[in-house]
Amino acid sequence: MKDRTRIVIGGFGNVGEQLVRKISEDKTSRIEIAAIAARDMAKAQAKAKTLGLSVPIINASEAPDYDAILVECATYEGFRDVVEPTLKAGGTVLAISVGALAANMDLIDLTERSGATLQIAGGTLPGLDILRAAREGEITSVRLTSHIHPASLTHEPYIAEHGIDLGPAMQGPVPVLDGTAREAAENFPRHFNVAVTLGLAGIGLDRTEVRIRADGTLPGARHTLSVTSDAVELEMMSQNFPSPQNNRTSRIVALSILAALRRYDGGLQVGS
Repeated sequence: MKDRTRIVIGGFGNVGEQLVRKISEDKTSRIEIAAIAARDMAKAQAKAKTLGLSVPIINASEAPDYDAILVECATYEGFRDVVEPTLKAGGTVLAISVGALAANMDLIDLTERSGATLQIAGGTLPGLDILRAAREGEITSVRLTSHIHPASLTHEPYIAEHGIDLGPAMQGPVPVLDGTAREAAENFPRHFNVAVTLGLAGIGLDRTEVRIRADGTLPGARHTLSVTSDAVELEMMSQNFPSPQNNRTSRIVALSILAALRRYDGGLQVGS
């Protein structure tokens, strides 16, 4: 069995807090929190104290000094500042704010030049393993249909700019966007990590179709993935549930990070 998996949590908002709680609750966990990187260090220190966590609170530029996996739990705006120092240093980053990657694609080039590892935590989206397998053959089409609660979209500039009335969405789906994964990420960068993940895993951001619907009849975001290829035809749906601490974040996000970190323990691995 491998030694403990050391991590630096990059961003200490709702997702970072959920991750700390899950790791702390699991007394058998081999995951060790080495430090927390945060912009507001005083606030992060106070939060850590309430969680019974005594670790260094650092700037993201210091993360490479800790010989640990950087687990990015930042905002869209803070994504680059959090991950870039570790990528430059040739370290390992586990990222969730993948919508920001569409606006920072040069970080992929940086990753390749430095020999770093940039892993996307894809546990929030169905079918990624089979999609990656299908890419080894020939994929004809990939389509993501996402139903999002209107409250999560209300303040997005795209809604006002296109005069979309979200009122009827409380009774049923209201069309918001029919386009590509790139367009979804550009117009809704805080909500469409899933679209970028799908595009990177499959046939690219510009060939991946995305349909966005505002829908207040569901308990959380619902994603339906459809894939057509020479090896497989696939349709899968995931119904996510909101985090109790922040209903704009799906509960599964922190758990997807935890599942990804478990793979570093060695032993039996399930999934490609």
